[in-house]
Amino acid sequence: MEKYPARWWHKLSDGRIQCDLCPRDCKLHDAQKGFCFVRERQGEQMVLTTYGRSSGFCVDPIEKKPLNHFYPGTSVLSFGTAGCNLGCRFCQNWDISKAKEWDRLSDAASPEQLAQAAKRTGAKSVAFTYNDPTIFAEYAMDVADACHAAGVKTVAVTAGYIHAEPRREFYAKMDAANIDLKGFTEGFYDKLCFAHLQPILETLEYVAKETKTWLEVTTLLIPGKNDSDAELAQLCEWFAGHLGPHVPLHFTAFHPDYKLDDIAPTPFSTLARARRHAQGAGLKHVYTGNVHDLEGGTTYCAGCRERLIVRDGYDVLEFHLTGEGACPKCGEKLAGHFDPSPGHFGSRRVPVRLMEAR
Repeated sequence: MEKYPARWWHKLSDGRIQCDLCPRDCKLHDAQKGFCFVRERQGEQMVLTTYGRSSGFCVDPIEKKPLNHFYPGTSVLSFGTAGCNLGCRFCQNWDISKAKEWDRLSDAASPEQLAQAAKRTGAKSVAFTYNDPTIFAEYAMDVADACHAAGVKTVAVTAGYIHAEPRREFYAKMDAANIDLKGFTEGFYDKLCFAHLQPILETLEYVAKETKTWLEVTTLLIPGKNDSDAELAQLCEWFAGHLGPHVPLHFTAFHPDYKLDDIAPTPFSTLARARRHAQGAGLKHVYTGNVHDLEGGTTYCAGCRERLIVRDGYDVLEFHLTGEGACPKCGEKLAGHFDPSPGHFGSRRVPVRLMEAR
């Protein structure tokens, strides 16, 4: 597909063009690309070089995003493009997020083809994931429109590093989002992500309070980097005060990768400690990930603590909600979006070529 005219930019008095999509505010001469590698100045305009292209498609369990309160047990058609607007030294998808445009993009799909692929593979939703959808927002938003026209939900998996105007337009088209809160100090974001903390906090609060998008949050705990008791306590207190007690929080285990391959994997005791901090701050739905933990994967009633959804990894083992999405014991509604019965996709991962899905 041809390079697509990008939105959210303006011309500067010195002749450069500034990208207004994210807080990096990249200022570009002709033929220069932004930090993300995929937004480029061409002549007197900016273009998105990855519109309609993907690094691959796969049908996943929705729990893998992770989303535990958004139609449990259902499948989601996942895809990404290339590039990223953060520079995380611990990136778990670095081969995609650090790819420079076309070298990772093997599959093509129009928004309508993606929506129909989701329908034909039985996926309830489409997820923009693997790399951050912020940088391909124009494509993601067009896909979202096509999905909604076909009765398919949309999910964003993102770091939340986006300016206010595109943020408003982007999340207006997302049914659910999992946003990373990678740490809770400016130093962490500066040294390990080449970004800033405050814009992430603003996005989280905006999505939680100003949109209809279902929100869950993930923090990858890296030994010695963002797992101190002090930082965890501050994170959890801010979370409870600004996002509320019913937004699910996922603490996930780090494994050595990319430029932090000299740090040991996160011990289970750290995840358990973080979960206790969050529960102590009043959060009702706190999960652990990238480990086998039946307790940390179970959803409890916020009122009476009855077990409502029991998971083993990505598999839903038990589902005890009423048809109205409430606890059968005390009647309190569970925050989230639920069908009367769960899906049964399980923990499978099914690669898809769009030519096969049509």
